[in-house]
Order: sequence, then C-alpha cells, then structure tokens
Amino acid sequence: MSKLAIEAKGLTRYFGTKPVVQQVNFAIPVGSVVGLLGLNGAGKSTIIKMLMGLLEPTRGSCSLLGVESMSLGPDERSRIGYTIEGHFLYSGMTVRAAEALQADCFPKWDSLLYQATLQRFGISPNERIRHLSRGQRAGISIALTLSSQPELLILDDPSLGLDPVSRRALNETILSFMEPGGRTVLISSHMLDDIERVTDRVMIMTEGRIVVDSSLSHFVSRLSIWTCECSEPLDRVQIPGLVSRRQVGRQSSFVVVDVDEDAQQVMYRLGGNTVRQEESTFDEGVMAYMSRSRSASSLIPT
Repeated sequence: MSKLAIEAKGLTRYFGTKPVVQQVNFAIPVGSVVGLLGLNGAGKSTIIKMLMGLLEPTRGSCSLLGVESMSLGPDERSRIGYTIEGHFLYSGMTVRAAEALQADCFPKWDSLLYQATLQRFGISPNERIRHLSRGQRAGISIALTLSSQPELLILDDPSLGLDPVSRRALNETILSFMEPGGRTVLISSHMLDDIERVTDRVMIMTEGRIVVDSSLSHFVSRLSIWTCECSEPLDRVQIPGLVSRRQVGRQSSFVVVDVDEDAQQVMYRLGGNTVRQEESTFDEGVMAYMSRSRSASSLIPT
C-alpha cells in the first residue's frame, strides 16, 4: 500500500448544533494531486483547517505525513506548505524583505526557486507589496510557500479573483512543484478548468459530505448526459442512477451515472425520438453533483 500524505477517518465538525463536516473519510497517497470541490459552505475550508490542526474535530481524526493533525510540531509543519484564500502579506514590505522574513524559519529554503516563481508572475524583488496586483500578491504567497521545499502542499482557493494570466502562472507553478516526484498537493478551488488541468483526482463535497472521490478519467467515464423535449414535471421522474436534472421550457437535461437499459427506457418514454446523448465533460459532471437537485443515491466512491 502507498504511503499516505493525508488521511481522514470519520472526520466531523459541528459549529453549535450545526454539522458542517459529517463523517468524512479519505486517504491521499504521496505523489497525488487532488482537487477538493464544492459550493460555498460545503465544508471545504473547515476540512482544511482541521487537517492543518487549526480547528479541532468534534469527532473523528485526521493526519498529515503520518502525524495526527492536532499534534503537528515545528518539524512536521516545516514539511508542509499552506496558503489561504486572500494571500495575507505584510503590505509595507518589499518582495525581497518578505523572503528574508520567511527564509529564517525554514532550513531548506531555496532562494533560486523563490526568484524563479516571482519571474513566472512578473514580479520584481524590489517592489513594495502594497503596490502589486492581486495576482502578483498570490504569486508572492505561492513563492514563499514553495521555497521552503515542502513535501505536502495545501492550497485553499488560491486562484480566487485572479486574472487568466495569473491563473495560468499558478497552474504552471503547481505542475513544476510536482516534477521531482514524492510530493503531494491538495487544492480547493471553484475554477473547474484549473482543477481539470492540474489534478489527477477529484473529491466533491455537498452539505458537509464527500459524494465523489474518484480519478478524473473514472469520474467522466461513468457519467452520461442526455437531453430531450419533455413536458412532464421533472420532480415526478424516476431514472435509475440519476445525478441531477434541469428543465428550460420543454428542453430537459439529465446527468446519469452508470446508465443502463432501464434508465434509457425511462428517458425514451419521456422524450421519444427527441432523446439525445451529449458528450460527457468534467465541468458538467461536477456541476451536476453540486446541483441542489442532486439525487442522494448517486455517489461515486473510490
């Protein structure tokens, strides 16, 4: 069995009487790049904070690099890179001073990597942080995180608000980070094309639970998308393996997992010769699982 970089067992967190994360289980082997997806409020950031030992689980446990998250010490944390949404930096500092402050905390600091990452984002070391764009501040945050040479990288919505050029630079930086091998990335994001480009596995959360945990290719191959003209109210339609359904006028769309003959018969009964199978895509599949009309029975585990 592969060595695990991240593990969660029965991970649960309540805020008051409200369950925000419910009985979450997953294991991420070393060398994986995993995307964590979900609507706002699905529980993604809460999971990441528990993994980092910043928030204690109500029940269950989690670990990073074989160490319980609530017991992570300086030695373990020096092997972990973590960035948060917003990319907090001291705005009065220069880019070079930000490196000097961070480098003192990490014995394996790589100044050449820091400079190379800055160049990818078009940043001069002499610039003052307050004068930089949001995308450039994200670049500094990523450079500071990666230059400590972590074994595990955890990114919480790093591309939020970034322009396309900065997002491309971020994706290239993540891919470069993985090249030496033996490194692991967990990235939470709303940018589906970024997730599809850089990850090899996806976990989708809804209402505090993981409903999909699959390789990207396996996820897309098991889903099919069907359209037809249908006047019957969709809340009365029972299709085996139905993930989600939507209707605009007379045009209906169904996303189905592991479609079989029974499911097809129902759709042909509804739409007759107007039934069409469309190309399955990653983004359509993800949006179907995050839809508020999602069927609770259509799960894709590992």
